[in-house]
Amino acid sequence: MYKMLAKLNKFMLPSFTRQQLDLSKAKKWQMAIIGWRYYVTTRSLEIKK
Repeated sequence: MYKMLAKLNKFMLPSFTRQQLDLSKAKKWQMAIIGWRYYVTTRSLEIKK
């Protein structure tokens, strides 16, 4: 399930690293997206083990 969510995140959500976003200046909605992507990515990597 998390592998599929990770692939959807990659295509649907913006990549803030490509935009060179400074985390100290990120808005709350941007931090929420970053947190969600981190959560899903770590869960999908744990499944591979």
